[in-house]
Amino acid sequence: MDGSLGFCRDCLQPQANTLTRCEACGSPRVVRHPELAQLSLAHVDCDAFYASVEKRDDPSLANKPVIVGGGTRGVVTTCCYIARIKGVRSAMPMFKALKLCPEATIVRPRMKVYAEVGLQVREMMRSLTPVVEPLSIDEAFLDLSGTEKLHGAIPALTLARFSRRVSDEVGISISVGLAANKFLAKVASDLEKPRGFSVIGAAEAYDFLATKPVSLIWGVGRAMQNKLHGDNIRLISDLQQMEEEDLIRRYGSMGMRLARLSKGLDFRRVEARSASKSVSSETTFNDDKSLPADLVPILRRQSEKVAARLKEKHLAGQTVVLKLKTADFKSRTRNTTLPDPTQLADRIFSVGRTMLQKELDGTRFRLLGIGVSDMKSDETADPGDLVDDGAQRRAKAERAMDDLRARFGDQSVELGLTFGTVKPRSEPQLDK
Repeated sequence: MDGSLGFCRDCLQPQANTLTRCEACGSPRVVRHPELAQLSLAHVDCDAFYASVEKRDDPSLANKPVIVGGGTRGVVTTCCYIARIKGVRSAMPMFKALKLCPEATIVRPRMKVYAEVGLQVREMMRSLTPVVEPLSIDEAFLDLSGTEKLHGAIPALTLARFSRRVSDEVGISISVGLAANKFLAKVASDLEKPRGFSVIGAAEAYDFLATKPVSLIWGVGRAMQNKLHGDNIRLISDLQQMEEEDLIRRYGSMGMRLARLSKGLDFRRVEARSASKSVSSETTFNDDKSLPADLVPILRRQSEKVAARLKEKHLAGQTVVLKLKTADFKSRTRNTTLPDPTQLADRIFSVGRTMLQKELDGTRFRLLGIGVSDMKSDETADPGDLVDDGAQRRAKAERAMDDLRARFGDQSVELGLTFGTVKPRSEPQLDK
């Protein structure tokens, strides 16, 4: 089967006509696209992953709104689609979610279970192709180029079979985006959730993107969106009409991304790798140090480096890890698990400094390091803090500094705590 006319996602039979329903089983879930047989790059995303696992393990929740997260003073980690219809969203304060959906069932996260299910799905992905690039525990890019002989089908049909296999064997659903590149594949996988299967070809990409808001572009967060709106740039078509040089002049390296992605151009390849286990920065001192005045500024600088790497990789970590090595080479490791993942330097530093202060008893240290583990996608990172009123202001300030550094270089703005600090040998480390 060449897939040129399409296939049914339910019975997987080829479609030799242009009817809206499958000629074999009558299902309306028929996939047709003029580039269907040529596309091989996909983004696969588990639907409402944590909530789906909870419903799978407790069938009594099947038709109920489910929110996974903390107590009434916590935040929503994720929620099912029934709750989303009521307006509940990830990272929303729990009290607000319960006002919108008071009948919801609240379930505490079971991270170990989610990790096990996510790894099961990932191994199933690797049975399709060795070229799997995880973004988080529940999503990944796949490149199925050259797998037609192995699976006896075009990549599109192989992915449809995979979707049904995940449903049958794992008990959760996935959405698939098949496209000409990574950016378009990520966009496509969000178009028809849950149980979606969407295709965006190269020929249609420019016109498809034109009517969409600039927030659709990967990396355009709230701060960048506000900046673009301030420059009267709201739709992707506004970016399409601008010269790349002008966008670079206005927005630095982000301008190049805006210019290319707005036209549907993305030259990144799918890179087969394991998901990052942690991101950290360590410093070994030429002279042992014991004073807060020496150690705290270095910790701040390290936190900024870790945060920069997290933002670059669209990752967040839920556990902050402090590492120390004494003058006599004895190691100390301290961990603090947060209620939600973070990618902000301010938050990493604040938690790390609290742990560090407990260790400052006159001991001299030859190494200091800070990092995060328990990695997540950045989609649920750093929700509003109900206790610390200043957290949102500091987060906004940090995003503004990120924009300045992107435009004018890393040294264009520094906080007083780190300005002028001697920078020993220290590099962010991304665990393999």
